[in-house]
Amino acid sequence: MDEQNKNKKEKGLFSDMEQKKQKSKYAAEVCEKSPKRPDISVKPGDFGKNTAGGDMLFGKAFKFGDDISTDLIAPGRYFHLRSNLGELAKHVLEDADPEFAKKVSIGDFVVGGRNFGLGSSREHAPTIIKLAGVGAVLAKSFARIFFRNSINIGLPILICDTDKIDDGDKLQIDLRKGIVKDLSKNIELAFNPLPEVMIKILSDGGLVEHITKNKGFNL
Repeated sequence: MDEQNKNKKEKGLFSDMEQKKQKSKYAAEVCEKSPKRPDISVKPGDFGKNTAGGDMLFGKAFKFGDDISTDLIAPGRYFHLRSNLGELAKHVLEDADPEFAKKVSIGDFVVGGRNFGLGSSREHAPTIIKLAGVGAVLAKSFARIFFRNSINIGLPILICDTDKIDDGDKLQIDLRKGIVKDLSKNIELAFNPLPEVMIKILSDGGLVEHITKNKGFNL
């Protein structure tokens, strides 16, 4: 946030919408590169490196359980790295799987159970998941604020029955048709297809990019 905007915030001159746009803009700016693969962009405008046609995702599943909180995603002991999200991303989900950040590859998926993303409303949590190169997060249910923040920064977030997905399964996801194909088990799982406006926001790289590109919401 530049000095002028910082002064506006301190004086209480930002509207709620302006504050949300500033937060989302900051998140978008730090999502340009993967900390593990700085040569590879992970902008969701083309969904990183895991797409075929823009709305098809491919990757490996990393399976987690219920109630994965934002504290598990972004451990509090690294709070001092909140202004250096590239470094913070190297510790993503460390308290749930200490080796996750080392094992995950561009386009892989985080798969959870119920109530994924509960806890604080910080945007750091979905932002560092995206920075690690994750193509999408799948879970039975999500905390409302985590879901909204993920869409705002351009991270695909999908609600589906994840019981039949195991750690390491190869997945193919069709965002428009609402189908998860587990290529390891040769089964298909359904989810509610994303509304067109969400796909547009994701394809444009997040909420700020979408508004900037379309001079408002393109509904």
